[in-house]
Amino acid sequence: MGKQVVIYCASSGTIDPKYNEAARQLVQGLHERGYDIVSGGGARGTMGAITGESVRLGGRHVAVLPAFMEGLEHPEVSEVVWTKTMAERKERMREDTVAAIALPGGIGTLEELMETHTLRKLNKYQGEVFALNLDGFYKPLKAVLDHFVETKMTERADIDLLHFPDTVEQLLEYFE
Repeated sequence: MGKQVVIYCASSGTIDPKYNEAARQLVQGLHERGYDIVSGGGARGTMGAITGESVRLGGRHVAVLPAFMEGLEHPEVSEVVWTKTMAERKERMREDTVAAIALPGGIGTLEELMETHTLRKLNKYQGEVFALNLDGFYKPLKAVLDHFVETKMTERADIDLLHFPDTVEQLLEYFE
């Protein structure tokens, strides 16, 4: 098993195709740098794009799903890890990863990102944490986090543990 990165992303099949293209570019760049991918492993949306690209490149891709989602996994993932709960799923997805990357996604992606960021702040997750701010997708989240700092609800140093690269290229610079 090589270096692993967990990617949080959308399962929706109706999003703008630019998000899936960015996901494929990210997988290509990580693959070229020797990283394995861990994700939710679904067959739809950006999850499906990630797995499809990983398979196309001959990379290792681990899908982590709770048992109640059986049948939703991408049929070509390298490995499927089944968990009992969503909480166990998130914990297992982060296990042995050097970074967590949230691509543009929905409420599940946001929840995974914020939990991982919190664990990083508490020194319970040692990897770097990223939110790909493609076309300003995470601009509203950045504003909320800045508000937390302005109102002294949290420290700037804690917020700065979450990186917001604007492009796939900027994100991949962290993996050089």
